[in-house]
Parts: sequence; structure tokens; C-alpha cells
Amino acid sequence: MSDDEAAIAAAWAELTDTARRTAAEGLVVGTSGNVSVRVGELVLVTPTGVPYDRLGPADTVAVDLEGRQVMGTLRPTSEIPMHLAVYRNTDARAVVHTHAVHATAVSTLATELPLVHYMAAALGGPVRVAPYALYGSEELAENMLRALEGRTGCLLQNHGTVTYGTGLAQAYDRTAQLEWMCRLWLTASALPGRTPSLLSPAQLDEVAERLRGYGQPPP
Repeated sequence: MSDDEAAIAAAWAELTDTARRTAAEGLVVGTSGNVSVRVGELVLVTPTGVPYDRLGPADTVAVDLEGRQVMGTLRPTSEIPMHLAVYRNTDARAVVHTHAVHATAVSTLATELPLVHYMAAALGGPVRVAPYALYGSEELAENMLRALEGRTGCLLQNHGTVTYGTGLAQAYDRTAQLEWMCRLWLTASALPGRTPSLLSPAQLDEVAERLRGYGQPPP
């Protein structure tokens, strides 16, 4: 196996593990949602309509940055325009799209997730809601890109979430954080006669500065 083949095999294994995790942790139901990861000039993606637990090494699906399928016999996810739009316009190396229930609920209620928690700073600021468009359409991809300006995640109206990162672990973590913040806002907003306190933009900027030094230093 060549180095390129080994890199693709490792990326596909991580991709399928991440896709299974979205289902196991309730962020998707059935075959909804999709995951992708970029390896060089290739984008590995989950196939359309196939349960994640059935995917193995022989099921690898890849497209080039123009959307032409270059690996696999299974058809790629119908949301390929959305994934490719992220890769063409950001420094993303991985994208996670889910139908997480709390995030999707918020997408039907607001045009932006209220600043109920400081972890919004980890996504670049207040999380916007992209206007509804048909799934798999170029219009949806365009709406998503506008909502992602200066952000690493957004909500899709009446649809779900999109997050990206430098790898699958980071993209998934951002998805999980976004779903948690949406659940928090819905929970606090449900109390009769009470309105959740929100952070100010200045407070969020302060958190963003602090987060730049978060975590362990590189070895």
C-alpha cells in the first residue's frame, strides 16, 4: 500500500467512526446527516442512503473539488454541494452535517442563536441561521456560506447544523458544542415568565481572546 493509499484508508476509517458517533449520540436519525474529510485534492464523503454501521474499507467514496466521483461505486451524499462549498471557501479539512434535534428546533425559531453561553466564541461568534433551501441544492450551499462568514458553524433553517474544522475531531466537537448551546437556550427559554440572560458582544470578544491560549501547548 502506498503512502497515499494509507492516508486515504486512515481518513476513511476516521470518517466512518465519526459518522457512527453522530448516530450513537443522537445527532442524526437513520441515514440523515453526512460527514466529509479532505485528503489532498480529494474529499472523502459518506454515501447517500447507507446506514453508517454497514460501511467498511471497501465502501470508500471520494470526489474531487469539482464534485466528480473518483473513488467508489456507492453514490456520494446528496449534500455534496454544501461540503464542497466549505472546502472551496475556507481552510476546512473536515465537515460534519447533522440533523441534531435541539439545533434544528432553534433554526425554526430564530435567525441567530442568542448569546446564552460563551462557547459561541469557539465558533467565531453568534451562530447564524442560513435561510431554508432545498437539501442538496446550490442555493442551500450559498445560504450556508453567507451564514458561515467569520464562523466555523451555522444552523440551517428547518434542517440542521454544519460545522467544520482542521480535522474530524474538531469539526465533531464544534457540532456537539452547538447542539448543547441550542439545548441550553431552549431549556432556559421554556421557563414561564423568565428570559435568559445573554452575553454582550464585548464579553464574547473577551472569551475569544482567552480561548486563543486554551488547551495544552504543542510538544
